[in-house]
Amino acid sequence: MKVTVSGRARKFDSLEQEAYLNLWRTYDRLRLHEDALFDKHGLTAQQYNALRLLRARFPDAIPTLVLGARLISRAPDITRLVDRLVERGWAVRERPDENRRIVQVRITRAGIDLLEKLAGDVVECHKRQLGHLTPAELRQLIGLLTAARRPHEPTESEWLRS
Repeated sequence: MKVTVSGRARKFDSLEQEAYLNLWRTYDRLRLHEDALFDKHGLTAQQYNALRLLRARFPDAIPTLVLGARLISRAPDITRLVDRLVERGWAVRERPDENRRIVQVRITRAGIDLLEKLAGDVVECHKRQLGHLTPAELRQLIGLLTAARRPHEPTESEWLRS
């Protein structure tokens, strides 16, 4: 614990640290609701996110590296994440004839059905997480979070090249 000139204990080393630790604590509390929902279906939040990204590109497939880059939280082992989706029948792997080194992933009908089955529960989960905030507060929060991560993410044109 750091001590200030006045001799009082300081909780944080900087305003940035206080903001960051508040983000982390908030994420931890909100994630509990999501984990409870997805655990019922033998699914992780990261697998759910991957399925949503795959559905957005359906009927097209996505190269695994692009899928990994677009996940909300980084997947250090995208191959293992895809393995689990394929094992459950929620996705299939493909290798284009023109370049067999590239591995692409496509959502299956079972994956789409799972997302449709979860849709209402996911909406309710988000309401439990953030439904106490007004629409104006939610828009303000979204804007602040977007601004906070902007220098740490690819630009829109970099995303579109994927």
